[in-house]
Amino acid sequence: MVKRFAIALLAATCLVGAAAGEGLPEGDEIARRINARDDGNSAQRTLEMELIDRSGHSRKRSARLLRRWFGQEKRLALFYLSPATIKDTAFLVHDFPEPGKDDAQWLYLPALRKVRRIAARDRGKNFLGTDMSYEDMKNETKVSAEDHRWTTLGEEACSETTCLVVEAVPIDEETTRAVGYGKVTYWVDPEVWIARRAEYVDAAGRPKKSALVSEIRQVDGIWTAHHIEVRSHKNGHRTVFRISEVDYATEIDPDLFTERSLRRGVR
Repeated sequence: MVKRFAIALLAATCLVGAAAGEGLPEGDEIARRINARDDGNSAQRTLEMELIDRSGHSRKRSARLLRRWFGQEKRLALFYLSPATIKDTAFLVHDFPEPGKDDAQWLYLPALRKVRRIAARDRGKNFLGTDMSYEDMKNETKVSAEDHRWTTLGEEACSETTCLVVEAVPIDEETTRAVGYGKVTYWVDPEVWIARRAEYVDAAGRPKKSALVSEIRQVDGIWTAHHIEVRSHKNGHRTVFRISEVDYATEIDPDLFTERSLRRGVR
């Protein structure tokens, strides 16, 4: 036991030492570079989701995911295409640039013919049965920089490259309750500034979920993730996201990013 502890302590010391000794970017700078990564003025993609429970039983869903910048404000809309049980369900986000201003999020449920506003305190809840949260869906492969304290831990091999390891801790207890975790560690590929891996722990320090991002390749000169797998450590459930038909060139109708558009859907 003592020997195993000594080895673990040595490994942790080397990891932290790499950050101090090799002049790696500060945690805040890593978060800034992730969010500064070019993602185009607009984007549209097809999103295939596979929800797999502990026993291996799976359900499949497909959706069209749209995103467009309106000045400094980002808007994102997701419209479910299949299966029939969830078709026409829609999700809309207005991500405001002003510090301290909560994002506006809406969910349209066709069975109720009702648009529901998602409260800021609920952003850490699972998104429609997947293992991503509302916050994860809004961020895509970026991060909520202002809501966390960032610390660079070092470097580590990941996905046949060397990643920067950075830790993000919510700035206060209210944020911890809202996002639904106590800490997240990212393995960030500095060649593309996308986190290839993320490990979340809850407020009590217990493993909550993990995410693996792969098949990162350029589309129209923009680095784009095409495969994301998120696994819950609480119940063994996992969700696989497969991204295809990525289009950064076609201008998207701005009217698709309004609350009214949720009821109309995308054609």
